[in-house]
Amino acid sequence: MIVRLILGDQLNSEHSWFREEAQANYLYVLMEMRSETNYVTHHHQKVIAFFAAMRHFSEELKAKGCNVFYFKIDDPFNQHSFEKNLQFLHTQYKIAAFHYQWPDEYRLYQEFKRFKSVFHFEVKAFDSEHYYCSLQEIALMGAEKKQYLLENFYRHLRKKHQILVVNDKPIGGKWNFDTDNRNKWKNQVHIPKALRFENDASEITQNLKNAGISTFGKINTISEYPKSRAQALEQLSYFLEHVLRHFGTYQDAMHTEEKLLFHSNLSFALNVKMLSPKEVVQATEHYYNQHQDTIDLAQVEGFIRQILGWREYVRMVYWNTYSELKTSNFLEHTKPLPNVFWTGKSKMLCVATCAQNSLDHSYAHHIQRLMVLGNYALLMETHPDAVDAWYLGVYVDAVEWVQLPNTRGMSQFADGGIVATKPYVSSSNYIDKMSNYCTACDYDKKTKTEENSCPFNSLYWHFLDKNQDKFQNNPRMKMMYALLHKMNQTELEKINQKARNLIETRTC
Repeated sequence: MIVRLILGDQLNSEHSWFREEAQANYLYVLMEMRSETNYVTHHHQKVIAFFAAMRHFSEELKAKGCNVFYFKIDDPFNQHSFEKNLQFLHTQYKIAAFHYQWPDEYRLYQEFKRFKSVFHFEVKAFDSEHYYCSLQEIALMGAEKKQYLLENFYRHLRKKHQILVVNDKPIGGKWNFDTDNRNKWKNQVHIPKALRFENDASEITQNLKNAGISTFGKINTISEYPKSRAQALEQLSYFLEHVLRHFGTYQDAMHTEEKLLFHSNLSFALNVKMLSPKEVVQATEHYYNQHQDTIDLAQVEGFIRQILGWREYVRMVYWNTYSELKTSNFLEHTKPLPNVFWTGKSKMLCVATCAQNSLDHSYAHHIQRLMVLGNYALLMETHPDAVDAWYLGVYVDAVEWVQLPNTRGMSQFADGGIVATKPYVSSSNYIDKMSNYCTACDYDKKTKTEENSCPFNSLYWHFLDKNQDKFQNNPRMKMMYALLHKMNQTELEKINQKARNLIETRTC
């Protein structure tokens, strides 16, 4: 018997494995394990979303006539180790060979490579057949430093795969419509009702309790996320037909009463491989070609840029810079994560809203993650290890290859500039520009040093002042440093004192 392992983020029913005729020769194995639930503490809804999708995938394989062995989290024979569970299977089935798809996480990649020296039977790795770029291709791209510029990387893939191009020229005359994607949502257009799935996860919740698995966040016995490819395809169709036409315009907007706004919520389905990025991009381009009279190119390009550009880009960065990225702390931050990340409670309405939304739904969109929560963690000088652990645990779509470059690089600038050309920090001005958070907040967005001044204001200028040696010659930050250098020194010291007090007390 040849054992073929399927990880929880490898639920690709279109993989060539399943098109082979001699399926009786294979035993497909899926494992729910403490080693995967416990390497960081995970949100309850993240765990049940993964396990629900894994369990449904195993049932689909059985329905197709495949042999399947499934380790549930509380099964008594589950030893919660890939190596030990494979040894258990060997005693049951006399394994002749072990097949696996290359893992997307570095730690598992290294662990599985070791199996060739551990087991006496054949160990063979296969491509996951999911991404635009293979591991070999991104290794070559990583060797070309110019590809570390996102725009270069994005244009390269657009041309290579002929997406929104004619004769290698961009449709519409521009490669990037980002300047059209920065509008505040003020109820100008109707937001369609979010598509939800009522997938019963009560059995999984009980299994987690039986196994003593610790989670955090709101416990829900109903999963809102797709558990099957059919549901994921329904989610994609719903987004294209009802939501895409305003995605680009409001993709950076935030609002107290709206969780998704015009976001697709497809990242979980993509990251567990129910959907492939190619089919999502192709479906989006096809939809645009059929509906150019009702949908603007900026909406479509903005969405495709997230999938083809950013998603593939961060994976390239992850695999080419992992050792450097994983331990980097360029700003030498050492503070613990502020309590609001665990409680959702803060007088800062923006931070409280985004943190509570994350704790309630295992979700926040990219600007909430970057410019509110990430901005706050950075300005409060939080150790990047603590930020990594929270982001990796809290969000349903968080797998390390996408989480690490986004948080340690883009959000916290701990990498010193591998991912981003400048730190993504701001005062209250940006948050007020893109949301309604400041309108009902107890803090004053206009002042810096008063008792009720928005903490972002003093924290922001303190960050710039403290890190002048690192950033004042950065071309993208010269304007802000020009303003800092014009600031009255007495006023600046008051700002710094207020910020230092906020950083030490860890409360706002």
